[in-house]
Amino acid sequence: MTPRILVTRRWPASVERVLADRFDTTFNQDDTPLAPSQLSDAFRQFDAVLPTVSDKLPASVFPDKDVRTRLLANFGVGFSHIDIDAARARGMTVTNTPGVLTDCTADIALALLLAAARRAGEGERQLRAGAWRGWCPTHMIGSKVSGKTIGIIGMGRIGKATAKRAHFGFDMKVVFYNRSKVDDETVRAMEARQLASVEEVLAEADFVSLHCPGGAENRHLINAARLRAMKPGAFLINTARGDVVDQEALIAALESGQIAGAGLDVYDGEPAVPAALLRLENVVLLPHLGSATEETRVAMGMRAVDNLTAFFEGRAVPDKVA
Repeated sequence: MTPRILVTRRWPASVERVLADRFDTTFNQDDTPLAPSQLSDAFRQFDAVLPTVSDKLPASVFPDKDVRTRLLANFGVGFSHIDIDAARARGMTVTNTPGVLTDCTADIALALLLAAARRAGEGERQLRAGAWRGWCPTHMIGSKVSGKTIGIIGMGRIGKATAKRAHFGFDMKVVFYNRSKVDDETVRAMEARQLASVEEVLAEADFVSLHCPGGAENRHLINAARLRAMKPGAFLINTARGDVVDQEALIAALESGQIAGAGLDVYDGEPAVPAALLRLENVVLLPHLGSATEETRVAMGMRAVDNLTAFFEGRAVPDKVA
């Protein structure tokens, strides 16, 4: 029997065609996040469910009986939106899509860094509003990027890719924090220095870029105390997960000028964004665009297809996380 699968959001058309050809596939035609009750029902009706970061899957969503779903093939590398223990307890395998979104997420991190430092968002808003009065020596002075120090929190694939762009593209010095020792050719080529604590990185860095997993372990990793540990003229860049940053503490730091600015692609509780953040000029805000290129989204989808195919053919799945 052909496995019955549910795709919770619309995926690139080329990937959807493959899914429709290989499986008995149901698509979410409305492309709106499913309600908890709909997700619970899906676990009773489908052999596999293909969620995204927009699907919140706490333990309460998983039924206690009559569970049909055997595979959660997540569209994305992060899986903190899934209660892994609850899935495992019901015999579900969970996979993700690592590697394929590294470059595009690193690109977005650099885009945010540059935009925040050079006040690009603020400048565009001024120009579009018809408020620009022409060039003058003191107009919209920003912060130089070249030659500064970038601090990476989480030196995995994306952290390294961001550091490489900063070092080789802008001659930036690289310091980083990672829970395990990182010493490879990439790190040595950048002359990157691993520091012993997050606080040490914050004290040295002109730009702090977050590349650590979300979830309970790292919730509010950047809190009020750690924002105070940053340089007064420093910038915080977050392309990781929204819950890594205490948003209220960040708003206070931005409002008071405790740090110079921020660039955010992710938010705690997204798509909701605090009104206070929207009002601030010294923060650049993007709508979770880290992997949003045609090439990357197709690659992510095909990685999920590979996991699906391997699972239902009885082979080891390439990207098992639980």
